Amino acid sequence: QVQLVESGGGLVQAGGPLRLSCAASGRTFSSYAMGWFRQAPGKEREFVAGISRSGGRTFYADSVKGRFTISRDNAKNTMYLQMNSLESEDTAVYYCAADLWGSGSVSLSAYESWGQGTQVTVSS
Repeated sequence: QVQLVESGGGLVQAGGPLRLSCAASGRTFSSYAMGWFRQAPGKEREFVAGISRSGGRTFYADSVKGRFTISRDNAKNTMYLQMNSLESEDTAVYYCAADLWGSGSVSLSAYESWGQGTQVTVSS
């Protein structure tokens, strides 16, 4: 099973950028489709962005499309989420997730492995 560790969260002003990283270890990273999810206080965990095993296909929630960019570096066993034009509604704990041999999914249940999360707080 793969182990996932998120980093890069913090406090940022509205309109600013932030980049999250997800470092993977334990199994061949390129075997996993990957995703970013987030959970705001009092709300359910929701899909943010996903990427295929090769990185050739990416997909996004409507709420972040055009502002966030997901990418991965299989040589470094790392996935990224570049977040621009942040809004207060983006405040949440962000989680990375891995789906072994998956093709990429927006569904939480498709992902077997999860990181512990990193807090992103956007101040207005």
